[in-house]
Amino acid sequence: MSNTVAENAKATQEFVPIKEIRDGVVILKDGSMRALVMASSVNFALKSESEQQGILLQFQNFMNSLNFSIELSIQSRRLDIRPYLALLETRYKEQTSELLKIQTKEYIEFVKSFTETTNVMTKTFYVVVPYSPPALFAKDTGFENLLKGKTASKEDQRKSETEYFEEARTQLEQRIGVVEQGLIRCGVRVAQLGTEELIEVFYKLFNPGDVNKPIINQN
Repeated sequence: MSNTVAENAKATQEFVPIKEIRDGVVILKDGSMRALVMASSVNFALKSESEQQGILLQFQNFMNSLNFSIELSIQSRRLDIRPYLALLETRYKEQTSELLKIQTKEYIEFVKSFTETTNVMTKTFYVVVPYSPPALFAKDTGFENLLKGKTASKEDQRKSETEYFEEARTQLEQRIGVVEQGLIRCGVRVAQLGTEELIEVFYKLFNPGDVNKPIINQN
């Protein structure tokens, strides 16, 4: 039984293109890199006609200024309201006023009823910024094989790997800066995801069922 589980886990991992996440950078199995920039939405419909034209013009200029490809990703998920309900339950227990206790309880019941009959969705917008390494460091070489030959020590290999990573990350960060500045001019707020945030994004992406798992009460 355990062998079957291990084999299934290994087979699943083969379909995941990510090799590692390091210093806010996603490293794929082919040696290329990705960074994720989270972007806010813009309520375009509430803008005046001149503001709408300005946003469209800025976005057009931004796209035309890019000399590399980007990917726009939208994640739409059902909102997990349970942490909010747990917070309300705590507030309910802490209330000393009987009137406030009644109002809080009624509000909790309203939120429960509303979310049970309506799918409350959240949307998160990401810009995927790529950087592909030179042909010298393609899939056949990888990070672990940057130095070839029997004379290359493990210490030299680690040093060369680190130097390559830092150089490649510098190139990627330059692209991130171009993307962030372009979006800011369009009125979009941006934030690059760090290592922990990237792990959380991909964990939820590859494990969507975990969202519906029961919340463990730690009190």
